[in-house]
Amino acid sequence: MSATHSVPTLEVRNLRTHFFTPEGVLPAVDDVSLSVGRGRILGLVGESGSGKSVTGFSILGMVDAPGRIVGGEILFQGRDLVRMDKTSLRELQGNRIAMIFQDPMMTLNPVLKVEAQMVDAVLAHSKVSRQQARELARDTLGMMGIASPEERLQAYPHQLSGGMRQRVAIAIAMLHKPDLIIADEPTTALDVTIQAQILSEVQKLARMNGTALIWITHDLSVVAGLADDIAVMYSGRIVEQGAVAEVLDRPQHPYTQGLIGSLPGNNRRGQRLRQIPGLTPNLLHLPPTCAFAARCERVSEQCLTRPEITEPLPGHFVRCFHPASQIETAELQHG
Repeated sequence: MSATHSVPTLEVRNLRTHFFTPEGVLPAVDDVSLSVGRGRILGLVGESGSGKSVTGFSILGMVDAPGRIVGGEILFQGRDLVRMDKTSLRELQGNRIAMIFQDPMMTLNPVLKVEAQMVDAVLAHSKVSRQQARELARDTLGMMGIASPEERLQAYPHQLSGGMRQRVAIAIAMLHKPDLIIADEPTTALDVTIQAQILSEVQKLARMNGTALIWITHDLSVVAGLADDIAVMYSGRIVEQGAVAEVLDRPQHPYTQGLIGSLPGNNRRGQRLRQIPGLTPNLLHLPPTCAFAARCERVSEQCLTRPEITEPLPGHFVRCFHPASQIETAELQHG
């Protein structure tokens, strides 16, 4: 294995992104560490307000005031994006690092044909002829499973269905075969059939091109079928991470267990859905305790302080004083 391949495509270390509001400092991302290797897919999961989208925007250098990265490192192929000047960062954005938004119209210009937008995107980062750029655009649409790509190039965004617009937006992100793509819930608004097709195509292209992909979502079922690894966020922090199969089969954090337990497929027919009691804490007024303590069945005096990340199982990390494996061991010992 070459030295470049031994370094993760992306390694985030102790990232902190805070928003400085009139009401106080809001720690949207608080001590987040994660990594994604070449050709691998990480599912970043959490409910609204957990900090997952802000994590994605922080990696891309797209956090606007009053937000600011206040600590940590974002290493892209070993280079720290946090300390990179704006010109160098702009050269990477849309070329080696791309983003797919939830709303494709954040990528697409409504008054320009698809061809003009894709060709301009190619020419912005590649020294090729306009004809070569057009051929690349057409071929990339075809790879995204778009039928009659020649016709689609001549269309305006409003002439395409929602699913087709999102495919075009993903195709634009894929144009330069980037090393890293961050996808912020791009299939949430689509019906499940279209969603499954797009997920399959994205997964195939990531493997084929060696692209590292962070897929941000609140939907565990999407991550189960798409990702290699998973990181679960709660109140600005990652509370559990590891291989997808390991985390979903043996969740260690009570929050992860609650998310899995609330899925309809994990309950018997006619049985009430299990719910996580209470509400997420206000990030402006986070208690000095475990952020999940007020909603947790396992809470103890130990939880009055904030837990650090531990590794109760090999390659399986959790931010909890009482991971499930510890509970299971204690129950076995007490018969």
